[in-house]
Amino acid sequence: KLGYFLRAGFNWSELVPLRLWGRTLGLQTESSHFLLEGMPFRIFGGSVHYFRVPREYWEDRMLKMKACGLNTLTTYVPWNLHEPARGKFDFSRNLDLEAFLSLAAKIGLWVILRPGPYICSEWDLGGLPSWLLQDPEMQLRTTYKGFTEAVDAYFDHLMPIVVPLQYKKGGPIIAVQVENEYGSYAKDPNYMTYVKMALLSRGIVEMLMTSDNKNGLSFGFVEGGMCLWENQPKMVMEYWTGWFDNWGGPHYVFDADEMVNTVASILKLGASINLYMFHGGTNFGFMSGALESDEYKSDVTSYGQPLPLPPMIESKASYGAILLHQYISLWDVIPSLLQPVKSEFPINMENLHLNDSSGQSYGYVLYETVIFGGGHLHSRDHIRDRAQVFVNTMYVGELDYNTVELSLPEGQGFRQLRLLVENRGRVNYGLALNEQRKGLIGDIFLNKTPLRNFKIYSLEMKPGFMKSLRHVAGWSAVPDYFVGPAFFRGRLWIEHQPQDTFLKLQGWEKGVVFVNSRNLGRYWKIGPQETLYLPAPWLWKGSNEIIIFEERTAGRIIQSVDIPYLGRTQYVD
Repeated sequence: KLGYFLRAGFNWSELVPLRLWGRTLGLQTESSHFLLEGMPFRIFGGSVHYFRVPREYWEDRMLKMKACGLNTLTTYVPWNLHEPARGKFDFSRNLDLEAFLSLAAKIGLWVILRPGPYICSEWDLGGLPSWLLQDPEMQLRTTYKGFTEAVDAYFDHLMPIVVPLQYKKGGPIIAVQVENEYGSYAKDPNYMTYVKMALLSRGIVEMLMTSDNKNGLSFGFVEGGMCLWENQPKMVMEYWTGWFDNWGGPHYVFDADEMVNTVASILKLGASINLYMFHGGTNFGFMSGALESDEYKSDVTSYGQPLPLPPMIESKASYGAILLHQYISLWDVIPSLLQPVKSEFPINMENLHLNDSSGQSYGYVLYETVIFGGGHLHSRDHIRDRAQVFVNTMYVGELDYNTVELSLPEGQGFRQLRLLVENRGRVNYGLALNEQRKGLIGDIFLNKTPLRNFKIYSLEMKPGFMKSLRHVAGWSAVPDYFVGPAFFRGRLWIEHQPQDTFLKLQGWEKGVVFVNSRNLGRYWKIGPQETLYLPAPWLWKGSNEIIIFEERTAGRIIQSVDIPYLGRTQYVD
């Protein structure tokens, strides 16, 4: 509906890609207008994030943008994916930024690049790598030396990819955003100048932009950059076409008619616009962010509505019921696959000596210690974000932000106290970024005495771990009733060419789904999201292995359906 209106009701002569024109002036501003090579130009953009879309579908999403009349693609660049461990860079496969930007050029889309280093984007820690938090004095998004040294090392690898793809060098990038919404953070008056110079000194020659809401304009502006709000020239950098959902809340949607009317009014003003998002995609794996205002709320796995239909319609498949016929308890997996970190004191996940000393970023951590007797267990609010508590293998209860104490049953002799702590996603927006360490971030007390002498097991559930899990002895038939934490295994057999599908986990409580060792993301019965997206390129013709890590109550089957269900809807005013 919105795409039809835009194609039918707007003069597109100002939006045609200018591939045949000279490339000396680039994007400029003149009073209330953009110019490209000195000619009037209006940006009509949409956001698609390459890291939220399977690479095999990049072209399809871009062609849909063209079909809707858009001329510019905007994307963030997630530092935490490109440098998952300090000094270890990844621009391959689904993170091949050069291929993504080159494809946009081939299809005829300009690009506004938003390289951060902070991106927000409802993404874990706003795209900043968790290993930055190993430094107890770290001050993110400032000119603190430990932060700027890390940014410099990252930009030294990122910018050689970006610079040749700028407009004046024959590429599609017409503008680059300096950081992101810094006016809402504004902890260091020198920081935005630092980021600007970090870009310029590495060869960025296109227009620099900033993006802030009205209240943040005076703090997020950088000299020499264009400030994006409804200013001169007029541009709405983030016209939200949807809203993100939190676990336990509704599924938010915007009224389509209101959106059309609003976009129409923006265009009548002669303004440029960027639709955020054109296609939201998926927070695969453990990458969802969180909010923390009055309380902590983690984001769901989905980041968008179903796609518009033209120009190509990928058929979705319903493969029916899938039986999870085998299981293995977490307690049986641990001695086979995991080596503990031993420590007198609890250690947060980022500071565990793992992954080339870059710590653990995502997933779960299991803390074990020995206790004698029972009594009163108190977390002192040192759980991040949620802990299941076990005595030996007996489930006792949960500790989180709201529940900070439990009674442990009395028992004979020495017993194991186990805390399985889940990182539900780091806050991605606001002033609490420096406090986003996960796991146990301080002492836990039993009868007012701090617990000591821990064995700490990392459960990041990377592909290598999931592949090793296949060969662990101890898989057995699922009994009539069993509670987790445990891994459950089944097979999806596909006779013909695989198609996109959605997995529905009715009867399961909370956990993570893996297909052919790929992490689809979290599920939780509290909703709103009830299905997980499984893209066809991640499936094989023939046998596909499905493993579910279930924290508590397991079902026996999951359903492959052809329609996503993102939950009960609530319209955003």
